[in-house]
Amino acid sequence: MGVPLRPVAARSVYREYAPPAALADVVACGWHGSTGWARPLRVLPDGCADLVWDGDVLTVVVTVGAPLRLWVPASATRIGVRLRCGAAAAVLGTAMPELPAVTRLSDLWGADARRAEEMLALTTDPLAQRGILETLVACRDGVPDRRVLAAVQALGTHTRTSDIAVGLSERSLRRHFVHAVGAGPKQLHRVRRFQRFLRLLGPLSAGRASLAGVAAGLGYADQSHLGRECRRLSGSSPAALVRVAEKFQTAGPPARHDRAHVPSHHRGAR
Repeated sequence: MGVPLRPVAARSVYREYAPPAALADVVACGWHGSTGWARPLRVLPDGCADLVWDGDVLTVVVTVGAPLRLWVPASATRIGVRLRCGAAAAVLGTAMPELPAVTRLSDLWGADARRAEEMLALTTDPLAQRGILETLVACRDGVPDRRVLAAVQALGTHTRTSDIAVGLSERSLRRHFVHAVGAGPKQLHRVRRFQRFLRLLGPLSAGRASLAGVAAGLGYADQSHLGRECRRLSGSSPAALVRVAEKFQTAGPPARHDRAHVPSHHRGAR
């Protein structure tokens, strides 16, 4: 889910973990986060869906078009499993456009989700809680559309949907994307390119790269185009995001960025 857009206190923690091999096709990672202090968490869009246990309820958090603000209390602990972009609709059993940004999982999975909440409440061990979430996902019958997954991967190297050869017409590809991701290929390409920009905040803050050079390298028309996209997808200018990264450099690396942070990949700030 995201990247914090200000330095994170020493007691604020975020860690990602590789998924079990059996779930690698549908799960991008598991994660564990501790808030550290009460604040609104900015979640930056990445096209993924997270199953999130906050110690009380199990929810699905989705961001694909705009940043999301979630209030988190002090010392809150969250455990999550991030579903791969393009896999969430099959796992969740619903079309992604039908989901609001935050949905209680029991509204989708009923008794299965409520039993998982009961099990999660019985332990405070992050490893055990992550295992409960992974088992819950493993029990689902949905199989992601391989063509959509291949197209999502291809968006990392192609800028035009017409260049993506997955055995679907451009119109059919868009229909499948909207169902599986909640946005068409063009919108997802914008989001994934923005995520690549976030991964370059370190070099930018250290002076090893320039905004103009990064904009050109990522395929933006110019630096102004990059600026407009940053404001649409994060609410901040590129320079503001770089300044946050500079603070991280001086204050020490954050445990994570705000999607729940500004991530190593990220969505938002947790």
